[in-house]
Amino acid sequence: MSREYTEITVIGEDDTGLIARVTTLLFERDINIEDLDQAVRDGVFRMTMSVDTSGMTCTEAELREALDELGDDLGVEVQVRFPADRETQTIAVLVTKESHCLEALFEAWADGELGAEISVIIGNHDDLEPLADHYGVDFHDVGDEKGSPDEERLLEVLDDYDTDLIVLARYMRILSPNVVFRYEDRIINIHPSLLPAFPGAEAYRQAREEGVRIGGVTAHYVTTDLDQGPIITQRAFNVPAKADVEEIERRGQPLEAEALLEAVRLHLDNAVHVYHGRTEYRDDVDPEDYQLGLPESFEERQPDRPVDGLGGVVSRSADGE
Repeated sequence: MSREYTEITVIGEDDTGLIARVTTLLFERDINIEDLDQAVRDGVFRMTMSVDTSGMTCTEAELREALDELGDDLGVEVQVRFPADRETQTIAVLVTKESHCLEALFEAWADGELGAEISVIIGNHDDLEPLADHYGVDFHDVGDEKGSPDEERLLEVLDDYDTDLIVLARYMRILSPNVVFRYEDRIINIHPSLLPAFPGAEAYRQAREEGVRIGGVTAHYVTTDLDQGPIITQRAFNVPAKADVEEIERRGQPLEAEALLEAVRLHLDNAVHVYHGRTEYRDDVDPEDYQLGLPESFEERQPDRPVDGLGGVVSRSADGE
C-alpha cells in the first residue's frame, strides 16, 4: 500500500452500522477508499482504511473534526494519519529488564542509522531507566510492583509522543487487542526462536528440551495471535550438542539485537509490506540492501544436488529406454 495514502483507524466497542457511517462520511467528501480491513477481538472492534484524500472536497482540519464528531457520536476512537504526518517518524521502545536490544537501537540511533527519532522508552519495570537517561530519552514506568502494565497509561504515553512505530525490545508482556488494534502493522517484536517453532515463553528452554541443532530468532509484526504475526527477519545459529539453556541464550542474544534492528530498518525505509499475512519486499526495493534471513555467503556452502528430475536417469529407466 502506497505511503501517499491517508490512514484511518477506528477502535471501539463492536456495534452495528459503524462501517457504514464512516464510509458514508468519506464518500460525501469525495474520498476514495483504497483498502479496508476490519476485525473484532475480545469485544474490541477495529477498522483500518487506506484512503486517497488527494481530491477530497474539504481541508485536512475539517476532515479530522468531522471524524472526531462522528467518533464521539458512535462512541469510538478515530485516528487519522495523513502522509505528511509520517514524514518524521517517532519510535517508542517497550522494555522489561534485558538491555541488549535497547542498546543496539540506541547505538544505531546515535550513529544516525535509523532515520527516525527514539522519542520514549516505556517499561513495566524501571531497570533500564538509567540506560534511557544516558541517551537523554524520556522513560516511563507503566508497571506495578509485579510488572503488570497499566495499558490505559501505556496508550496515553504512546499518544503523548505521537508514536509511529512501537518496538518491543524484549518486552515480556502480551499486548491486548486494545493496544494492538491501534497500531496494526506498526508494532515489531523480537522472539527468541525460529517462528513458528517454539512460540510463547521460554523459547530457548523449549529449543533445548526438543534437542534442536539449529536455533534462531525472529523479528515479526505483532498481531492479536501470540507470536504468529508476519515474519520480517530471522537469524540462525548452531546449538552445540551439550549446550545448556544459558549457552543457547548467549548465542542468541546478539542475533536478537541484529534481527530486530534490521526489521526496524526495513519498516522505517518502507521496504516491506504485509500481504496475505506475510511480509514482502516492495516493488522498488533492492533486496541486496537488506538481510531477511541468512547471509548470501551461506548459499555458497549449500549442496546443489541431487534434485528431483535433474538427471532423468530414473524416468528413462522406468520407460524402458
